[in-house]
Amino acid sequence: MMEPEAIRALLQAGLRDAEVEVIGDGRHFQARIVSPDFDGLPLLRRHRLVYDLLQSHIDSDVLHAISMRTLTPAQAAAEQD
Repeated sequence: MMEPEAIRALLQAGLRDAEVEVIGDGRHFQARIVSPDFDGLPLLRRHRLVYDLLQSHIDSDVLHAISMRTLTPAQAAAEQD
């Protein structure tokens, strides 16, 4: 079983200047991830970056499912307006 804080730490360590919010019940999670690493990348590639960081936990079934919103800093700022 994983804690949201553990997922947040993994993503912040693997993505440059990442702002990460994670909620979940120990096996199913939702994340909002903002990073300049997503600039210029299509949605599928952004999600692949995140899955690559979490793959070992997914493979061991410690992390069963994660849904995510992946945003560039500009996209996140536009949501604030």
